[in-house]
Amino acid sequence: MDENLRWHRRRLMEQAAAALEKNGFKTVLFDDRQGALEWLCAEAAGAGRVGFGGSMTLAELGLISRLEAEGKTVLSHSRPELAQEERRQVMQEQLGCDLFFSSTNALTVGGHLVNIDATGNRVCSMAFGPRKVIVVAGSNKITTTIESALKRVKEVACPPNARRLGFDTPCAKTGLCNDCSSPQRICRITTIIERRPRATDLQVCLINENLGY
Repeated sequence: MDENLRWHRRRLMEQAAAALEKNGFKTVLFDDRQGALEWLCAEAAGAGRVGFGGSMTLAELGLISRLEAEGKTVLSHSRPELAQEERRQVMQEQLGCDLFFSSTNALTVGGHLVNIDATGNRVCSMAFGPRKVIVVAGSNKITTTIESALKRVKEVACPPNARRLGFDTPCAKTGLCNDCSSPQRICRITTIIERRPRATDLQVCLINENLGY
C-alpha cells in the first residue's frame, strides 16, 4: 500500500476506533495482519467452540486453519462438503458458541457497523447469543457515513460475494446492483449496530490492510 494511503487509512482507523469506543465497543488497531492474527489467536485461547461468519477477511487471515491446528472446535458453515441441513445446524450452533468471529461489510468513522445478509445467521450471532464476538475489518471498509456504508455494501461487497458463492443474480454477472428480485438475491437483511449490544461482549479489530470485500 502506498505510504500516503496507509497514513490516510490509519487516520480513519483512529477516528473510527475513538467513535467505536464511545459507542461501547472495545477496539484494537493493527498496522498489519500478522500482529492482528496473533492477537486474535490469543483472544481465542480460552474458547472451546469457535464460530465463524462467512468472511473473506477471516479466510485471508488464515484464522480457521490456525485455530484448528490449536485443537479448537471450529463451527464454520462455509465448508464445501456440508449438506444444506448440516450447514443450517452449524449456523444454529454458532449462536451458542464461546467465541464468534465475523467481519463487517462496512463501518463508519462514527462507529457504526453496517451489514447486509442473505440468511441472517451472521448478523444474529453478531448481536446476541455467543459469549463473545470479535469483528475483524480491514481499513478498506471504513466509510464516512451510514449512507456511504450502505452504498459500499451494495456496490463493492455484494457483487463479488454473489459471484464467489455461485449465485445466479444480476450483480454476479454485471458487477452492478440493480435492486433485483432474483430468487437467489443475497441482499435481504440489513443491520446497523449503533452501540454495543446490551448483552454481548462485542469487540472490534481494525487492520490497516486491504482485506476482504
